[in-house]
Amino acid sequence: MFVRRVVSSYGGVVTKMFDSPIRRSFTCARVVRSYEEDSVVLSEISKGISAADTESLARMRNIGISAHIDSGKTTFTERVLFYTGRINSIHEVRGRDKVGATMDSMELEREKGITIQSAATYCNWEKEDKNYHFNLIDTPGHIDFTIEVERALRVLDGAVLVVCAVAGVQSQTVTVDRQMRRYDIPRITFINKMDRMGADPFKAIDQINSKLKIPAAAIQVPIGSEKDLKGVVNIIDRLALYNEGKQGETLRVSDIPSELKNLVEEKRKILIETLADVDDEIAECFIEEIDPTVEQIKNAIRRSTISRKFTPVLMGSALANTGIQPVLDAVVDYLPNPAEVLNTGLDISNNEKKVNLVPSSKEPFVGLAFKLEEGKYGQLTYLRVYQGRLKKGGYISNVKDGKKIKVARLVRMHADDMEDVDSIGAGEICATFGIDCASGDTFTDGSLKYAMSSMYVPDAVVSLSISPKTKDVANFSKAMNRFQKEDPTFRVKFDSESKETIVSGMGELHLEIYVERMKREYNVECSTGRPQVSYRESIQGSSSFDYTHKKQSGGAGQFARVMGEMTAEAQPRNVFETKVVGGRISEKFLQACARGFEEACEKGPLIGHKVIGVNMLINDGATHVVDSNEMSFKTATQAAFKQAFQNSNPVILEPIMNTAVTAPAEFQGSIISLLNKLQAIIQDTENSAEEFTVTADCSLNELFGFASSLRAVTQGKGEFSMEFKEYQPCPPQLQRQLIEEHNKKNRK
Repeated sequence: MFVRRVVSSYGGVVTKMFDSPIRRSFTCARVVRSYEEDSVVLSEISKGISAADTESLARMRNIGISAHIDSGKTTFTERVLFYTGRINSIHEVRGRDKVGATMDSMELEREKGITIQSAATYCNWEKEDKNYHFNLIDTPGHIDFTIEVERALRVLDGAVLVVCAVAGVQSQTVTVDRQMRRYDIPRITFINKMDRMGADPFKAIDQINSKLKIPAAAIQVPIGSEKDLKGVVNIIDRLALYNEGKQGETLRVSDIPSELKNLVEEKRKILIETLADVDDEIAECFIEEIDPTVEQIKNAIRRSTISRKFTPVLMGSALANTGIQPVLDAVVDYLPNPAEVLNTGLDISNNEKKVNLVPSSKEPFVGLAFKLEEGKYGQLTYLRVYQGRLKKGGYISNVKDGKKIKVARLVRMHADDMEDVDSIGAGEICATFGIDCASGDTFTDGSLKYAMSSMYVPDAVVSLSISPKTKDVANFSKAMNRFQKEDPTFRVKFDSESKETIVSGMGELHLEIYVERMKREYNVECSTGRPQVSYRESIQGSSSFDYTHKKQSGGAGQFARVMGEMTAEAQPRNVFETKVVGGRISEKFLQACARGFEEACEKGPLIGHKVIGVNMLINDGATHVVDSNEMSFKTATQAAFKQAFQNSNPVILEPIMNTAVTAPAEFQGSIISLLNKLQAIIQDTENSAEEFTVTADCSLNELFGFASSLRAVTQGKGEFSMEFKEYQPCPPQLQRQLIEEHNKKNRK
């Protein structure tokens, strides 16, 4: 019997057994579906949905607002809520009235002027005498809070991608695009900040096409630019739209200004040409040189947007109250309703067979818990209902543990406010109290055992030691447990060697926010150590091993011998293989060897960090009829691992961050010099009229304190963002220093 056990760098183990010693490679890949395949299934599903449900779903949209930090997502969302009548007045993110934007309900968010947690709300929009219901989630733009974007996109059907008209496509825009693709989310694009100096929407559209690799074309052109922005022209209907009134609440429709007619026709031609590449009906019109009708163009945009082949681009300025209402019309016209998105689950009771969920209120209930918060009434659990109806007072069952729970209270969320409801139908988003669960748990009415896939959780990249300044250990532990439950990227462990509590997260700001929240919400002030990088250990060579573990005491002793080879693995994962013939080592002992390998990978021989990229093969060994046992083989494997690892050209890997720095053009030389001091590798530089953006790969270890240095050389006008890219071998002098520090620490 031959065993191959694969341990990924993100955790999780796969064991494969073969009847022949042929080396095989197994990878876990996300299955990418085409919308054409989905649409065939959706048409069949729609036959089982009642007319009432079909009508209700047709007027529902579940959308997220996503963008790079400071692109104006929250400002945009504030206007959406105002124009839909959900709020009565507009408040700015950093407004003089000190109230803050509605969706930034946390005190820390209003102080810092950034979104930290995704916030859900709902509103209604009337178009052509029909009322549409929007479930809307505003997400953070900072990479440190990327899990909030992941969990929101996991349960949404569409999104509005906000892009800055001046900066264009930025680093986090690319990250958000990747997240949207991960969950097959169609999007419309809104180019914001058209009132700023240097705004160039068509440059931004070119960047969407080239950097995001998705066909995009404008469906509007601006009337005026920068401080003279007055409105937009709808190039499909050939109508000019002006926002009037004190806060742009009145939309006046007029003829196209004469000076823009040529530009409108030029951009309309580009729109049709772009659609011809992604839609068959427009392609036929283009080939036959027939001008498509308004209805044909709109239908083509809807088809190609929902099939994720195209994104229509609108423009305006949220802060100047211009161009927001047409975006709401575009959400209705071009983004899918819940019945137009195929959602699947796994039937646990039938060997995890894939099943299609039906968005009908008459079907058995299936819902996904995608976000947890600690509210004043206990744990608040956000749910997306995929099938059936959730009723107040009813019972639901957690598929993971089979526990039956009564739904005591059911609410719709509006930032931190709640509205009680009696029931929630398929396709909607709601929240409930009193459910003890984890993020990503699936709930049913008990008649089904369906489980839905959870969200992608990235690895932590920064760690630091933390301890309470007072002896209030109870509140400290309570805070740690709560934050871990709410945020899967926030991790806590106790280091038995240093006797310290270590917290890990996505960046310095991420951990800084939790330390501050602990002080405000639990009255626990904490001391923190210097941030530590999450290194990895690997090998660059190979070596054979032959290790015998012997231990003799009174009675039965311990004996195990393992032989084999350790080699480097191309992928960032760990692989354990056995090719023992003739029963030299029994299957029971080989399983113990596999457990020893997993434990050895958790704490590397060099500096005690996780091991990645290692393949360990055991092909021979020996046992003793009395002294051999599972513990002996587990210990022998760990010792052989350490021995072979040290002989295989071991190396310490450090996280490399893709870093983007944006600042006024006058500071370009200073910033390039600063990056060179950090030994960063500059990948790209983009210059505009007023500012520039430089993209570089830099070691995370060098980036600690970079924010302060950047502020100093740019007079506080520069900003930067970073995202984990890959692990690379660290410099030899740093490797020696890390090993010396680790050995010194162990000698104490």
